[in-house]
This record gives sequence, structure tokens and C-alpha cells, in this order.
Amino acid sequence: MISQSRTGTAPLDPAGVAAALLPFGESRMLPPAAYTDPAVFGWEQRHFFGGGWLCVGFASELPSTGDQRAVPVGSGSVLLSRDGDGGLHAFANFCRHRGHELLPCGEVAQRPAIVCPYHSWSYGLSGELRAAKGFKGTAGFDETSWGLVELPVAYWQGLIFVDGSGTAGPIAPALADLDALVAPYEPERLIIAGRHSYDAAANWKILTENYHECYHCPVIHPELCRVSPPNSGENYETAGPWLGGWMQLRDGMDTMSLDGSSLGVALRGLDPGGLRTVIYISIFPNVLLSLHPDYVMTHLLTPVAVDRTLIQCSWAFAPESLARPGFDPGYAVEFWDITNRQDWGACESVQRGLTSPQATPGPLSPDEDAVYRFVTQVAGGYTGRAVWQTAISTGTG
Repeated sequence: MISQSRTGTAPLDPAGVAAALLPFGESRMLPPAAYTDPAVFGWEQRHFFGGGWLCVGFASELPSTGDQRAVPVGSGSVLLSRDGDGGLHAFANFCRHRGHELLPCGEVAQRPAIVCPYHSWSYGLSGELRAAKGFKGTAGFDETSWGLVELPVAYWQGLIFVDGSGTAGPIAPALADLDALVAPYEPERLIIAGRHSYDAAANWKILTENYHECYHCPVIHPELCRVSPPNSGENYETAGPWLGGWMQLRDGMDTMSLDGSSLGVALRGLDPGGLRTVIYISIFPNVLLSLHPDYVMTHLLTPVAVDRTLIQCSWAFAPESLARPGFDPGYAVEFWDITNRQDWGACESVQRGLTSPQATPGPLSPDEDAVYRFVTQVAGGYTGRAVWQTAISTGTG
């Protein structure tokens, strides 16, 4: 029986959610409905993707005054704008007149003002109303009351985050431990030189769960296993909005590529240990961050349906790599494009399997402790806990 007796809880069987929160070794995966029920997906859009910090892109995508970009946030969208002082703003993407989108979601613009394409209400790049055709001198109309609705926006390591709820609190304390881990890679200094877009017929959580274990690697990733032992490395002890771990490179391998060689330059901030490992991090709910000795790969997930997720994948390299004559990022892009497609195929099969009327939550192997941590993030959120405000106990030492 599904219950929503507590405000903010997900439309799922409470017993199934509770089973996912049992200590590691006793717990089960989330109920199949968490991956297949449109009502659960709608709840997640409101509470996970619209109810806390969400990554919406890269700071490098809005470098100049007048740059504008509309991005999905939860069940709506947000307009990002760079003002004349270099400040970044995030506004709910609707005109204060009749609610028309200021910019279609996914599109970009470069202009000195924000202009509604419906009735030409115009706003400054900082959101203030500048002109409302026909309202000048109208009794009782106070233009200072009709600026755009602004939302919290923050930078973190070259990424842009927006808090669609306005209630998540500062982002820096929540990511302080991760900040120290990522900073040596200087992602804000790197230059994106490769991009791929994917459309996976799978729930967003299945993709993240797959990312956090290499239990499957010997079966479907021969290319990866040639350059990185699937049983190497460890996961970090974390709580809150991020989790992950690291894996080693095999002897003689310099990076994750088809032959293990690098055509780029090692990132300057790494110590000898960093040059021999690859770090895999997720930031709830939609960032998968893979840190290599010579590049950083970022997956941004955008769920569009309970069984469909758009994935924007980018590869960023040091400026010194791009300065090399004839530099080609393909050595990294090709490797991960092959690996990604192997993963998406497996995830799509999981999605199809979970639609079976006989599907039940399975157990987790000892090698799936990071999956457990992600599942407890989600399950805790389903019970009403705010992932970005409350550190969720994982029950693992």
C-alpha cells in the first residue's frame, strides 16, 4: 500500500523505502516503482531536481556580458544571465506579464537586455523591469515590483549550480570535503575540447548506480579492464550530497584511453598518487565527475521521463594540451564513448527488466557499497530528508 502521510514523502511503499535504508549487507535496492512510476518521477522533479542545488552547466558557457541561456530545473526552467559587472544571475524563466518563457529551454542568446518575445516586456541583465509597453504612467503600476524572480546561483569548480527551491542553504559547506579533493585538478582552468550528447532509455538513478560500481566491468568493459583493474581502489567515506571513490591505472598505463597512452599534458596540480589514479564522483542529483591524470570528464544528467535521460558528456584538458601542435582529444573521447555506450545499453536493459510485474528489489554485493550510499541518498530523500541540508547516515562504519 502506498502512503504519503508525511508531507514531502514520495509516493512509494514505505516498507520498500525502509528496506533500502537498512545497514549495508541487509538492505535491498529501491522498489521497482522508483524507476518506472511516472508519479515518482514527478515527485523527484519537484523535490530532487527543483528542491535543492542542481548543476546547470559550465561557467565557460556564459563568458560575456549579455550572454543568456535557458536550462531545465525541476519541472520548470531557469534563465541564466551575465550582467555588465560580470555577475551571474538565475531567474525563473517566465515573464512577469503573462508568463511567457523569456527564452525557450535549451536555447542561448547574446543581447544587452532580457526581452520577452510575446509582448516585448524588457528587463535588465540583473532582472529589473526596464520597459512594459503601454503601462507607462498607468495609475498603480509600480515597475519596481515587477522584476524577474531571482533564484540562488553559485559557482563550484567551474560548474554553475542553481537552487530551484531557494532553501538549500550555502553550497560551499556542503561540498567542502569534495572541494579539497577536486581542487588539484583545477577544472575551472581546463578547456572543453570534446562533447557528446546521449539519449538513454533508462531512469536517471539507474545510470548513477551503474557509474558507482565496477562489479559489472569484467563482463561488459574489456577496454576499461585493460587499462584499470576493476577491483582496484576504494570508495570515500562520505555523507550528504556527494559520494565516490577512486581506481588505479595498471602499470605502464598513463590514462584512460584505448591503449593507456596520453596525447595530452598531465594536470599540473597532481601529486604522484594523482597521476596513477582516476577518481569517480557524483554530486546529487545530476553530476558525474571523472577526474583523470590529464583530463576531466563530466556527465550532466537531465531526466525527461521516468524511463528516459539526456546525458551531456564533456572532456576538458589543460591549456598546455590544446597548445600542442595537432592535439586531438579523440584518445579520451573515443575510449569513453565506447564505454558509455556499453553502460547505457546495460542500463536500458535494467530499465526494461524492472517493468516486469515480477520484479523485486535485489540485494547488494560487497563490491556495491557506493551504490548503497547513493541508494540511501535517494531513499532518505524519499522520506522527506533534504539531501543538500542533512548528512544521511549510511550505516557503514
